Amino acid sequence: MVQTFQRTLPNGITLSCRATGEPGRPLMVFLHGFPEAAFIWDPLLEYFAQPEHGGYRCIAPNLRGFEKSSAPTEVEAYKAPLMIQDIAQLAATESASGKIDTLVAHDWGGAFAWGFANALPGQLGKLVIINSPHPGTFARELTNSAEQQKASAYMNFLAHPKAEAMLAEDDYKRMWPFFLLMKAGADGFGWLTDAVKDQYREVWNAGLTGACNLYRVTPMKPAVPGQPAAQIPMLPRERLVINVPTFVFWALDDAALLPGLLEGLEDYVPKLEIKKVPNATHWIVHEQPENVAREIEAFIGRN
Repeated sequence: MVQTFQRTLPNGITLSCRATGEPGRPLMVFLHGFPEAAFIWDPLLEYFAQPEHGGYRCIAPNLRGFEKSSAPTEVEAYKAPLMIQDIAQLAATESASGKIDTLVAHDWGGAFAWGFANALPGQLGKLVIINSPHPGTFARELTNSAEQQKASAYMNFLAHPKAEAMLAEDDYKRMWPFFLLMKAGADGFGWLTDAVKDQYREVWNAGLTGACNLYRVTPMKPAVPGQPAAQIPMLPRERLVINVPTFVFWALDDAALLPGLLEGLEDYVPKLEIKKVPNATHWIVHEQPENVAREIEAFIGRN
């Protein structure tokens, strides 16, 4: 059964969390993205807490700015090093070593998971990334690929000063298409039921400013039409290399993050496995939770 709690960190941030499994067991941490929240991981939390699937201590925090977690109003409070610090400090509340056995992340959560794995490899055993671009390949594609620039243009809307107000209008009428306009017709794959919509409304009613601040603070956005080309940062190689076993699970019908982002990934991630999934979109955690769980479990068994 999934438990919920608030955890205040040494840096003063409080994260609302969902968890299963016995404290003291090997730790799995699950990081969500936009416009989601920790509840999306419930099936995986329950799966991996079971003894036959590893008996892990599983925690899914709501990132700062989401649901009932602390939501600083300052844009600068959402810089990646601070988000990574939240995850490291959360892990340290679970064990003296602060080590995460397996870090699983999607979308924006993946951005911080890539950063965690690079900055703190000694505190991480294995990394699982679900449709979240590595900063090296993302910078390259935003610079060189017209297709990825077009696919990422929505980021500029979400960075608009009034984005949260526009997103909240008319029962979030601009939010639901994020889920539905990928593939499989007007109703997507059918997972966005009324009950799931209510879960999202509860999260979004708590506020969207923190989530939008992620788009405001990042320099990794395409140029706004009619304005000078965006200055996409090219990080030094030592900030990009990942030296832990890494499994990248990629739904091929993701309309926002194109498969070109996988090209050359092995140059940054020597211990890399990639699983490409056809007939699945950016929301594969909702669409195929059993498949996602099985693939992660198989990866853990190999490493």
